[in-house]
Amino acid sequence: MESRLSTVAAAFTLLLVVACGGQSDPPRDSTAVAPADTSAQAPTRPSVVFLGTSLTAGLGVDPDQAYPALIQAKIDSAGLSFEVQNRGNSGETSAGALARLGWILQAPPRVLVIETGANDGLRGQDPDSTKANIQGIIDRIRARDSTTRIVLVQMEAMPNLGRRYVTRFHSIYPELAAANGVTLVPFLLNGVAGVDSLNQADGIHPTPKGHERVADNVWQAIRPVLTATSDKGPR
Repeated sequence: MESRLSTVAAAFTLLLVVACGGQSDPPRDSTAVAPADTSAQAPTRPSVVFLGTSLTAGLGVDPDQAYPALIQAKIDSAGLSFEVQNRGNSGETSAGALARLGWILQAPPRVLVIETGANDGLRGQDPDSTKANIQGIIDRIRARDSTTRIVLVQMEAMPNLGRRYVTRFHSIYPELAAANGVTLVPFLLNGVAGVDSLNQADGIHPTPKGHERVADNVWQAIRPVLTATSDKGPR
């Protein structure tokens, strides 16, 4: 079993770097999940922005099958008034997410979900740098609008990078969540990673069924946040 895991980990690392592209790639943001507002007025619903990588962008599936779109469906079914915006960008590291944050914050969201760091781990980047970049994202959000609620998504490093690296990388997320008082989503791919039937042929990106499981993971953590902020009116 350990040998198989090592082989899968190595393949996962290589494939994700190839599939997601390099950091020099221009942003390839997904379009908004909710229908565009074609009127002259500003949107009446507060926004929930998903800042993420190809896992959030929904690489390899239709936009309405990616987990942010499924979160929108759950929001609507729960009778909550929020508009989900998918800002996933394939191949992006935490440094890239920090660099494009200014564009995203031109209209501060009510809730910002941060899914970043996976590509840092796959490249073996220093966990301290990843942590500093994510802290920078949180700081800039709060400087722009202190009322924006922040949700941080736990990502994990692959075991072939060694126990010490994996442990350091894992600790980034709970430490940041505790230090900043933000909501932490347990590992994004819990119940999906390593399950052939829930991943595409590359063994990396979820299938539509895999995205359903990812959406369930995220929804458990984000629903209380949305419920608590739903009475504050549109932004």
